[in-house]
Amino acid sequence: MENELTRGPVMRTMLRFAVPMILGDLLQQCYNIADTLIVGRFLGAGALAAVGSAFSLMTFLTSIILGLAMGSGTVFSMRFGQKDSLGLREEILASFTLLGIVTVVLNVLVFAGIDWIIRFLRTPDELVELMREYLIVIFAGLIGIFLYNFFASLLRSLGNSVVPLIFLAVSAVLNILLDLWFVAGLGQGVAGAAEATVISQYISGIGITIYAWIRFPHLLRKDKNVRLRLSRIREITSFSGLTCMQQSIMNLGILAVQGLVNSFGTTVMAAFAAAVKIDAFAYLPVQDFGNAFSIFIAQNYGAGKNDRIRKGTRCAAAASAVFGLAVSLLVVLFAGPLMSLFIDTGEVSVIAEGVRYLRIEGAFYALIGILFLLYGLYRAIGSPGMSVILTVVSLGTRVVLAYVLSAVPAFGVAGIWWAVPIGWFLADVLGAGYYFTRYRKHSVCPPGTV
Repeated sequence: MENELTRGPVMRTMLRFAVPMILGDLLQQCYNIADTLIVGRFLGAGALAAVGSAFSLMTFLTSIILGLAMGSGTVFSMRFGQKDSLGLREEILASFTLLGIVTVVLNVLVFAGIDWIIRFLRTPDELVELMREYLIVIFAGLIGIFLYNFFASLLRSLGNSVVPLIFLAVSAVLNILLDLWFVAGLGQGVAGAAEATVISQYISGIGITIYAWIRFPHLLRKDKNVRLRLSRIREITSFSGLTCMQQSIMNLGILAVQGLVNSFGTTVMAAFAAAVKIDAFAYLPVQDFGNAFSIFIAQNYGAGKNDRIRKGTRCAAAASAVFGLAVSLLVVLFAGPLMSLFIDTGEVSVIAEGVRYLRIEGAFYALIGILFLLYGLYRAIGSPGMSVILTVVSLGTRVVLAYVLSAVPAFGVAGIWWAVPIGWFLADVLGAGYYFTRYRKHSVCPPGTV
């Protein structure tokens, strides 16, 4: 086993564990940023709009797998904190079986429903063929996404956040090189960008699978004491199902907003496609810090260390807020140059709309940083349902206000952008209020749960 998070200085322990996760997911964003930058520069605004719209869909599909893997990782962390080796091995078997089945079903459904998906996204007629061309290839990468996220969650639950970073670093560099070769060199268009991403996903997925199998044979090789038990599947499902629901609701809401964005035409679509990559890259560190915080809390929850959980919560909240404010300042000040990285400077209207998006939403990253911590906290202490509620509040507000405000002439497209921080704020108030009223003055671990 790797690294216990139940000992040592709280803030230093969290940061030492979180930094490789942050670096790893920043590299993972390079998958999408490479597609966006290269497609935008070499294929134009229309291709960028199609790839950007497809990205929202793939984010939703990935969120289902990621949610199941994150929920499983919480259970793995608890068993690790409890030093329950048999329980951990059986949870791993149950989780792998569940995630594998879900991935296969998703693959069948998306290929069968590709035309319906394109219509659902309200794709403009001139972009339909580009969307279909890109989606047919990119859907083939779901199994690679499953392998990487499952084994990355397992390794992180054991306190190892460095190895997932290494595999992502290799695949991210490969993705950029293949993008340039397939799109700029061979002229394969949007399908070439998708092929580069899929190949890179399989490199990271298969690579980390082989590593885990060699490094932890005692956890992954089945013996007579390890069985696929219905009780383990139910436990994994109870955590993973709600975490998956949370992630899916989050990205389904974004997908619904994508449909609204598409209705405003190619210029807004292209601006959104570029700005959302910058946006995701900017707040990804606080998202990953929230995930690292969740694993830290889960291990200490399994070990029954309430004081360490409370201290970790205070330290994490302060660090996330400071980082969020610093990144907001940078994004607001440099919104124009950041957009120009993805869009030719001649596309003045596209850049202007992207800058407006970043200066509205980008000013409030501290709010989403706190929200990610709340998600992680409730998932780790056995209350993933609260994470779902916070997601519904945040995304529900965003979707409703986006449609309402964008219909008001005084707001227009800007109404879609303003809906986002309002949703974050309302969810933060609810999540923090629930924590202070239920847990702050009492034991974080409810009696009888550990």
